[in-house]
Amino acid sequence: QGSQKRGNSTPENPRPKRTLSSRSPYALFSPNSFSPSVTPSQKYRGRSSRGEVVASFGSVQGLSWNGSGGGGCIPKLFGPPEENLTKSYKFMFQKALDVREVLLWRIQELGDVLKSHHHLEDFASVLLPAQEPVTVLGQIGCDGNGKLNAKSVVLEGDREHSSGGQIPLDLSELKEYSLFPGQVVALEGTNSSGRRMVVSKLYEV
Repeated sequence: QGSQKRGNSTPENPRPKRTLSSRSPYALFSPNSFSPSVTPSQKYRGRSSRGEVVASFGSVQGLSWNGSGGGGCIPKLFGPPEENLTKSYKFMFQKALDVREVLLWRIQELGDVLKSHHHLEDFASVLLPAQEPVTVLGQIGCDGNGKLNAKSVVLEGDREHSSGGQIPLDLSELKEYSLFPGQVVALEGTNSSGRRMVVSKLYEV
C-alpha cells in the first residue's frame, strides 16, 4: 500500500530516461568516453601544400634540361633483317612453339660452348640407362611449383640427343653446386635405371 507506482510514459508526458551513474561499469565504455572529438581530414584536392618542396638533396636547385633539336635523326637498323622489328609487335604474345624453338636453340648454342671449353666428348641421351658415367646436356628445371631444392631438381635434355626428355637428378655426390631453373649445364653421371641420374661432375658456362 505504501509503495509508489511508476507512472506510465505517454507522448504527452514522457518518462525521463535513466542516466548511467558514474559508478556503473557501463559508463566507462560508453561512446562518449573513448570517442575523442577530432577534426575531419582535409580533402586531397583542397590541400594547401601543393607543389611545395618537402625535402631536397644536393646543392643544385632549379636545374632544367633543354634538348638540342634532333628533328633530322633517322633510325638505322643494325644486324640481320630477320632479327629486327619493322612493324608493330605485341610483347609476350609469342607462340608456344616459337618460344620452344628459341629455348632449344639456346641449349644447343651453349652446349657447343661447354663442349669446347671443357673439352667434352659427344653428349649422350638422358633417357637411356647407362652403367658407366656419361655426359649429358640440358637445362635445369623444377618438378614442383615451389622453390628449387636438392630433391626437386630435374634436367630437361636437349632436342638433338635427348628429344627434350626429363630426368630427376641426384646431387648427393657433389661437394658444392649452385643451380637455378633454366640454367644450361652439362652433367657427368650414371643412370643405371633410366629413371634417375646420379651426378658426379657439373660443367657450367
